[in-house]
Order: sequence, then C-alpha cells, then structure tokens
Amino acid sequence: MILKKQVYRADKKMNPLIGILLFLISIFLFVLTFPLGFVYGLFHGLLKKGIVGLGEYLLKIAISIDQLGNVGMQHLLNLVWVKKGGYKFGNRDETISSALGRNNKLGTLTKFGTAIDRLLDLIDKGHSLNSIDYYIEPSDEIIDQLTWIHIVDQKLLAIRPTGKTTYSLPGGERIPKESDAMTLTRVIKNVLGIILEIPSFDHLGIFEARADDSKPFILARSTYYSAEYTGTIAIKPEAGEICWLNYRDRKKVSEVDKIIFDLLKDTGQLI
Repeated sequence: MILKKQVYRADKKMNPLIGILLFLISIFLFVLTFPLGFVYGLFHGLLKKGIVGLGEYLLKIAISIDQLGNVGMQHLLNLVWVKKGGYKFGNRDETISSALGRNNKLGTLTKFGTAIDRLLDLIDKGHSLNSIDYYIEPSDEIIDQLTWIHIVDQKLLAIRPTGKTTYSLPGGERIPKESDAMTLTRVIKNVLGIILEIPSFDHLGIFEARADDSKPFILARSTYYSAEYTGTIAIKPEAGEICWLNYRDRKKVSEVDKIIFDLLKDTGQLI
C-alpha cells in the first residue's frame, strides 16, 4: 500500500523580477556544474550497480527533462496537442507524459497529440496512462477531494442532497497545510455527527475523472479512506438523506466515484 505523505501548500505570490533573476541564476549554475555532475553520475551509477545503476540514473534525468519540457513548452503543447476543454500542460511538478495520459483518459487529445501518444505507446506499452502521477500538487484545473468509504452488509453509505436525484459520497475538499485525516474527520463530524478514529484510517486509493459541471475544474481527484467511528450516523433533514447504495446505483454518482464503485465491486465488498 502506498500512503500519501505529501502536504499540499498554496503557492506564495512572488515578484516577477525575482523569477527572472532566479531563472538566470539557475541557467548559470546549470552550465557551470551540470557537465561535471552528469559525468560523475554516469560513472557512479555504473560502478555501484552496473548497467542497472546507469539506467536508473538516466531515467531520473529523463523524468526531470520531461518536467522541464512540460513547463517550457506548455503554451505550444496546449495549442497543438489538446482540444478545447482538455487538461492543460504546464504543472511544474508534472511530466509531459503524465499530462498526455490525463488527456488520453479524457479523450481530449488532438490528432497530433494522439499520434504522439501512440508513438510513445509503441516504445513503452501504456506509457502515458502509466505515467499519470496522482501524487503531484494539483493545478487550478483539478478539484482535490477527500472521501470517506463506509460499507455495511455490502452496501455503501451515501448522501442524497435535498432536491437532487443523484448521490454523493461523504467528504469534502482537501485543505492545504492540514492532514487528510484531520480534514476528513472534521467534515464527517459536521455532516454526519460522528467522530472518525484517526488511528484506524486506511488509504484505499486515489482516482481521477472528468469533473461534473464544476467549471473551471476539468478533473476531479478523490482520495478515498475507510475508518472506524464512534457515535451514531445522522444527518440534518434540510441537508438531505442517508442512503445505502448497491452497485446498480453506480450511474447516479459522480464520474470519479464510479471508479471506486468498480473497485469495491471487483473486490467483493459491494453487491
């Protein structure tokens, strides 16, 4: 199991002139130190692990170049590879391959972008889809959510908001500088009147899908946890009603929640 440890932090505003200065300094240091460091890294990897060590080192270099390209070429890539309404290149923590994979899933690649994706697929099967990084700090186009999964008798707890025919799973948006457990515990207490037991938190997965009418967001990312609780589950009547869903109710939840429905069905937890 991979446990998420990164704490998301909002970017601080910076003087544009400082950005220019830091860029020039980074170029100077790169030209001055990279050649020597690169040669040393080649020999270090080769001597430590042989061809495997060399390959691992060069892979790290390739990923770093990929991230640089995602920022440096973002405007051009968004123009020629992505359809209107697609996921934008340019996240500094993400590779080109990862952004390509997201657009592949969304079906928002242009013909040129699709051709590039297929070329990479010939070299490395499923390259862009396997490169999607769900642990990066989300961009402004991703709504980042936390969701509590609670199953009783192979039925999943959900909420039907007042006036709606669709269901939502209990949870809320991730809060920067606050742990997932603290945020989810607070939200669930406010919504359902129970206290989640933090030591019992179990990370079930991170999934993404197209956001449901949540402009300007293109993607919805949800991190799912199960946890024990104390208290009695209850909801204020004006907020909606508590429902227990089967797999056949999948069509009435969000696109991203449909993925966790599939997972729970495949693992025999949901009927």
